[in-house]
Formats: sequence, C-alpha cells, structure tokens
Amino acid sequence: MLRKIIFALMLLIVTSAGTVFAAPINNLDKGQTAVGFVRDDFYIEHKLTNEITVGLQDDDIYGQFNLKGNFRAIIGSRDYDSDSHLYGGVAATTSLAPAVDGYASVIAGGSFAEFQVGANYSLTHNVDLNVNYCSFRPDEGSNKSKFGVGATFKF
Repeated sequence: MLRKIIFALMLLIVTSAGTVFAAPINNLDKGQTAVGFVRDDFYIEHKLTNEITVGLQDDDIYGQFNLKGNFRAIIGSRDYDSDSHLYGGVAATTSLAPAVDGYASVIAGGSFAEFQVGANYSLTHNVDLNVNYCSFRPDEGSNKSKFGVGATFKF
C-alpha cells in the first residue's frame, strides 16, 4: 500500500513539474538485456550489475542507477545534430496489479525537460506490452506530448 501511495505522489510531482524519459522503465535481472520499441523509437538496455543499467535509444545514451526501494537515478547524454546535452533525472516503479508494473520518470537537461508515466504489462516471462504518456518540453521550439504503445523483448 505504501508503494502505491509513493507512486501516486510521484505521478503528482511529475505531472505538476512538467518534465520524463522516452524509453519505458524496465525491471531487468542482472545480465538481462531488453530490446524494444515505443511509438517510433527503438531502444536497447542491459543490466550490468544489480544496481546499474545502461541503455541506448536513438540519440540518447544513458545509465540508470538503482537507489533505495523502487527509485532510480538517471544520467545520460542526448545528441542534437553535432551538439550533445547532458541530462539527469529520477524514476520510480511499483506493482499496480499482477503482471502490471507502473512507472513515472522525469529527466531534464540544459535545453529540455521530459516526463513520462506508463505501465508495462507482462505478456510472457520475456515479452512486455508498454502503454505510456510522454511530454517533451524543449527550451526552444514546440512542446510535444504523445501517448504511446510499444513492446519489450527480454533475453
């Protein structure tokens, strides 16, 4: 129950802050790799240790570091043309129902902020269906908000 309350508070903070992460937040075992897509983006992640996951998505390279409980720190670099921008953020996950994990994440860099909320539904032990909402807010240009559906394959 406490995890659901913390998750609900995280959702409130995320939606009021106006910032998140484009790839879904996956729960992987040490040594496990996830390959997936959401909307029109492809990503790959690998859990190096019990605490560290590294990933690559389109123009992003990032790391996730498990913190206490269901919280993670995120650090990464996003390339825009020939210019890279560092970013940092946080994510939280919780079990919403049997075979359904919810998540919320927030990242921000020098030129953008992004937030995402979503859920991963485990279809089999190595295939998840993902549904999410993502809002991207650049310092220059138009804000972009999208609902997305994707799949993750774990091996």
